[in-house]
Amino acid sequence: MAIGVKALGFSFVAHFLGIAGAVMVLVWSIGFRGGLAWEASNKNLIFNIHPVLMLIGLIIIGGQAIMSYKSLPLNKPEKKLIHLILHAIALILGIIGIYTAFKYHNESNIANLYSLHSWLGLGVIILYGIQWIYGFVVFFYPGGTEPIRSESLPWHVLLGIFVYILAVGTATLGYLEKLTFLENSGLAKYGPEAFLVNFTAIVTILYGTFVILTILSQGPSEDDYSYSAI
Repeated sequence: MAIGVKALGFSFVAHFLGIAGAVMVLVWSIGFRGGLAWEASNKNLIFNIHPVLMLIGLIIIGGQAIMSYKSLPLNKPEKKLIHLILHAIALILGIIGIYTAFKYHNESNIANLYSLHSWLGLGVIILYGIQWIYGFVVFFYPGGTEPIRSESLPWHVLLGIFVYILAVGTATLGYLEKLTFLENSGLAKYGPEAFLVNFTAIVTILYGTFVILTILSQGPSEDDYSYSAI
């Protein structure tokens, strides 16, 4: 299935929203929450790394990797390599981002994996890793046979979309969870920080929406290993 609209326009909107989201999460973490630190007496600075890496890595860079097949006017091998590298960067940043959440909890004597957000987040990163490894082995190196690649492609694409949508939903739950904790600790419910967090969540959802619209639309050129199988 494909929308009868060119992907380029949707991708431009997604790029703008991605930049906006990255700026907003950095303003929140640095401007309102005090900054980022790997080691600090104020353990909240360690946690601040988590939303930054999860949004910029798994959501924004991961979205760019997904759109690369439809938004870049390049040959199939070049698009495949860009797709693979961007997903690898997203996965690495996502793993580090999740590690910082565990690090913050452990150093603050807070229980791990007690919320729906944490359960889904762990599931997303595991599925993302499996998806990347399978894509590398079957579509890149050593590469599967022609029948295996042809039969795997639709499932690879559908699972990728599912994992990405799940990642966006999990990020939204994370914003809600953190903001709820902050408001219960005295943060003004109608203050600038609360509005910033909510708008960052909205921008995240809109970015994910335009990523999906991009891959469902018409790319610059269709080939047997593009997203035309959707």
